[in-house]
Amino acid sequence: MNVPQRTNVTKLSSTYIAEHEEKKQKAARRRRVVAVRLVVWSLLFAIFASALVYTLHSQAKAIDAKTAEQQKLKEQLAELERKEKQLKEEMKKLHDDDYIAELARKKYYLSKDGEIIFVLPEK
Repeated sequence: MNVPQRTNVTKLSSTYIAEHEEKKQKAARRRRVVAVRLVVWSLLFAIFASALVYTLHSQAKAIDAKTAEQQKLKEQLAELERKEKQLKEEMKKLHDDDYIAELARKKYYLSKDGEIIFVLPEK
């Protein structure tokens, strides 16, 4: 077992030694202050960086949602334009008397004189 031995060395009290000890203490305080500043600035930077990353992520998510909604609305617009075109064609056909007569025969089973209507089952 190693037991530290006491040495009979005494410190001299001179102005040089006092100044040297004071310089050591100032350097130690300065290092501590620098370390605290470094930690504080690092924490502030980390908080700022995380806020930026969070904002970037939320904006990217919002952009993706808007893009998906835009695509859905484009498809809906194409469908509505197709229906509009179809309805305009139907409107043009409704000005024709022959088409109206044919439509009345199909929908309401109206017939001309001497005409027999056969209803076939739909598959």
